[in-house]
Amino acid sequence: RFQIQRGKTDPTGYKSLGDCFRTIFQREGLLGFYKGIFPPILAETPKRAVKFFTFEQYKKLLGYASLPPGLAFAIAGLGSGLTEAVVVNPFEVVKVTLQTNQRAFTEQPSSFVQARQIIKTDGLGFHGLNKGLTATLGRHGVFNMVYFGFYFNVKNILPVNKDPNLEFLRKFGIGLVSGTIASIINIPFDVAKSRIQGPQPVPGEIKYRTCFKTMATVYKEEGFLALYKGLVPKIMRLGPG
Repeated sequence: RFQIQRGKTDPTGYKSLGDCFRTIFQREGLLGFYKGIFPPILAETPKRAVKFFTFEQYKKLLGYASLPPGLAFAIAGLGSGLTEAVVVNPFEVVKVTLQTNQRAFTEQPSSFVQARQIIKTDGLGFHGLNKGLTATLGRHGVFNMVYFGFYFNVKNILPVNKDPNLEFLRKFGIGLVSGTIASIINIPFDVAKSRIQGPQPVPGEIKYRTCFKTMATVYKEEGFLALYKGLVPKIMRLGPG
């Protein structure tokens, strides 16, 4: 929600992350924090399966190219992220649409009803259920490229601990740092995706249309830091994950 707002003049904008939490709780209740939860649940299993399966397949293919391991891991991660994005994007469109609906949780349509409405109104293409696909490709491609490239290279450098508890902490720490760095690098794509898939500033008029044009618009109108809106909750979600 925090990523989607259009600057200080946005009437639905939030002053800070804390203000975002307070406002959602006051307007929409506790369940307002769980809007759009069903699409991610549905997408999570195929998403993870595609992510790790394709990473291994791309890694095997790159083995024939005699690339340095670090580069091979990064390119395989990029490929897995792009493939993952194609699977997850329709779920993201439904999720963002539900999350930006400011009615109470019990008053909003279900995920399936919302998906049918999007298909009926705008179709399955880049204006409908696959809106914002380019930004989603950038978000997942960049994240997986940085995450897998950093994680496997650092994991191979740091010595393995014989103590299973310390070994767990080693891997968890590397994963946490990997997820944090990847989140910092890819969040401009995330902001662009949220703006494209979320409600437009003027109903019936599409302002945020393409990935890089949206980034340029956000930068021009709101400044460089606007491309990093929502970074803290994103790190809180993806770093430990």
